[in-house]
Amino acid sequence: MRLQLKKVFSFQFSDIVRIENIRIKNYKVFKDTIVKNLSGMSVFLGVNGAGKTTFFDVFCFLSDALQTNVTVAINRRGGFQEIISRGCSDKDKIAFDINFISPHALVNYSLEVGYEKGKVLVKREILEHFTEKGLSKKFLNFENGEGVALSNEENKTEEKVSSPDILALKGLGQMEKYKLISFFRTLIEHWHISNFKIECVRESSETGLSEHLSKTGNNLAQTTRYLYYYHRETFDLILKKLSQRIPGINKVEAKETEDGMILLRFGDENFVNPFLSKYVSYGSIKMFAYLVLLHDPTPHPLLCIEEPENYLHHNLLLQLCEEIREYSERGGQVFVSTHSPDFVNGVDVDELFFLIKEHGYTTIEAASNDSIVKELSKENKLGWLWRNNYIKQ
Repeated sequence: MRLQLKKVFSFQFSDIVRIENIRIKNYKVFKDTIVKNLSGMSVFLGVNGAGKTTFFDVFCFLSDALQTNVTVAINRRGGFQEIISRGCSDKDKIAFDINFISPHALVNYSLEVGYEKGKVLVKREILEHFTEKGLSKKFLNFENGEGVALSNEENKTEEKVSSPDILALKGLGQMEKYKLISFFRTLIEHWHISNFKIECVRESSETGLSEHLSKTGNNLAQTTRYLYYYHRETFDLILKKLSQRIPGINKVEAKETEDGMILLRFGDENFVNPFLSKYVSYGSIKMFAYLVLLHDPTPHPLLCIEEPENYLHHNLLLQLCEEIREYSERGGQVFVSTHSPDFVNGVDVDELFFLIKEHGYTTIEAASNDSIVKELSKENKLGWLWRNNYIKQ
């Protein structure tokens, strides 16, 4: 999917809208972390406990806050005091600055969240567009639940949300007269975190249809059935690729049963719903799930994949890396967290970032900014550099 915003005002977004830079302040292990020059596929490398899951949770938090409100999003994570970085005072705020880029525009979204008298408040929220000439327009400028918004006709209107813990991006994004705000509300709401749990996939319910895979993959059967009925070409492509990816499977076919189930034939053996069957390996199930995820007919604008190496043979990781890169080339930005040298071997130096945790806080550095790593990567695989401690840990 290529995310597009048709001509609005005096500018337009065309083709891909992606995150270029992000700054995170006072969110758990990220005291003040800036990540720049993010690519279509960006891979985040770090040891256990470095903060890879927390980094992805930033995007999940923002999506949750838009779909519900900031109070709910924070309470799901244990409360404000559990989220804010250690050592912060009561006056400190959790803050995010995100730069979005398209071929023709740059937009910055800033959010500050505070805590006063036992309540969570959106202290400040700004959506600002920068033109190619460097001029800026604030389409959204709110403090404590009220502020000014710029309409489609570029008229400034004073607005107020019903509660100070509701994002103005959510409230105003439902109005036709604020198309740019609505666009970014929809974009952030559709960010997706994928962290497949093999036990959830195996215990999945077999009834109904689902358009998208869930975070854990527990609706794999329903999503497979949806692709089979409504996107048969995509379904057939997934089966073809699966037969190419999994050793020992030389052919995969699908057949609809009388009760509406999808029977898959792997090689010379028959299994009813084999992606749930105890006779199919964990690796086969997971590779199938990733192919379903990465061939979603309506890709997520941002897809975060946590540690895809689990249960997969190391020879499959390079192939999975290429599938993820192809997904990003079709328009969906992808962030991947890993500590697998085999997966990192398929990554370019400009796509790699590593997390470094020191004194309780984590920073994220681009591999391309490390002169030693950049030089060594000309002759060596990045996974080899990671395994042999040339990359910071």
